[in-house]
Amino acid sequence: MPNQPNAFDTHDHSHCTTDGLARAEGILALRKQRLTPVRRQTLQILLAEHRALGAYEVLDKLAEAGFGKQPPVAYRALEFLVEHGLAHKVRRLNAFAACMHPETDHAPVFLICRGCNALAETAAEPVRAALDAAAHAAGFTVERTSIEALGLCPKCKVAA
Repeated sequence: MPNQPNAFDTHDHSHCTTDGLARAEGILALRKQRLTPVRRQTLQILLAEHRALGAYEVLDKLAEAGFGKQPPVAYRALEFLVEHGLAHKVRRLNAFAACMHPETDHAPVFLICRGCNALAETAAEPVRAALDAAAHAAGFTVERTSIEALGLCPKCKVAA
């Protein structure tokens, strides 16, 4: 996976947003899909912060940007982004986060700070390999997985 800034480190989030939107445009162009204005704004909202956002939080931000306040608008855009690997559903939080590695087929591992709700998506290859080995030993085939680990980010760990 490409080297990404650590979501828990202080860095320029506008860089994450700009790069993320450009990568999404390229990926969707290859699939003959496009980012409609509401899809683009939804992805931009998710990319703007390194934390998961609930659908209604996204809806509020869409409304602020002039896209109305109808829940189906947000849910359709989020569903499209998840379907195309540009966002993930973080089940523990019942929320959505931009995918930091949309150009690769991967099983996400989320590190979720219980203090500030910051979220980092990290490399999952070693975890996935161990899971596949355990599943294979049981005669099971893993088709899809996402792992969510709850803990403290460096800032909250220091503050605790």
